[in-house]
Amino acid sequence: MAFGFFKSLVQKFTGKPVDWDELEEALIRADLGVPMTLQILRALKLREKLTAETVVEVARAEIAKVLPLDTHSLRPLADKPKVIMVVGVNGTGKTTSVAKLAHLLKQRRHSVMLVAADTFRAAAIEQLGVWADRIGVECIKGQYHGDSAALCYDAYIAADKKNIEFLLCDTAGRLHTKSNLMTELHKVKRTLGKHDERAPHETYIVVDATTGSNALSQAREFQQSVGLTGTIVTKLDGSGKGGCVIALQQELGIPTRFIGTGEKLEDFAAFDGRLFLEQML
Repeated sequence: MAFGFFKSLVQKFTGKPVDWDELEEALIRADLGVPMTLQILRALKLREKLTAETVVEVARAEIAKVLPLDTHSLRPLADKPKVIMVVGVNGTGKTTSVAKLAHLLKQRRHSVMLVAADTFRAAAIEQLGVWADRIGVECIKGQYHGDSAALCYDAYIAADKKNIEFLLCDTAGRLHTKSNLMTELHKVKRTLGKHDERAPHETYIVVDATTGSNALSQAREFQQSVGLTGTIVTKLDGSGKGGCVIALQQELGIPTRFIGTGEKLEDFAAFDGRLFLEQML
């Protein structure tokens, strides 16, 4: 949907009467969420004449009402590390997104330190270390099956001593339905709070755009457990619909902060609501 959804609507309804059931199905399939779908349909029913162009005009206007249009800019704190905890289920591209975010921050001339707090997967520890070497930043690693909360605690001390601006914590990918794993994630958050009661200052969930409405259920569980300040949406490279961006904002109040559009380090950017709406054409 992020790349051509409006265009597909025009193609579907040009030259024929708009079928309400068909339109509703198209909006639902775009992963906009039920509330946004109903909002668009209500606005359309107020129009006297309904054309394909009208559908796109109204859909764009209704989406713009809930979508944050200003690009979010991460700024360091004045005298201590800004801690960003990254969470999500396995397979969403979480560890790679942490590396891409670190690369983006370094490109902006910020100092960054990584924490390989996904101690449940030896491969994740190794993977983040490889990324850190490529980017040229330090990565704090622990033992396989080690205490991730203690690791993050020690990493904060190291970052503070070295005047690091951003500390990125890659936590273990976990099923959002496993309460014991979510409890452990809460422990990481609580432990970081011993250094700074506001830490982690940002908690981002990484969601895969191709999972559709499941991204919403994942975010809902993590929101209830640890609280979320933003989303990183991956696989917005043509295969992902991207409607979850709107649903996450409208239904949970979680704004999309960054998007991933490929495998390379450079295939990552701050979310721009205006650009997103343009690309929907």
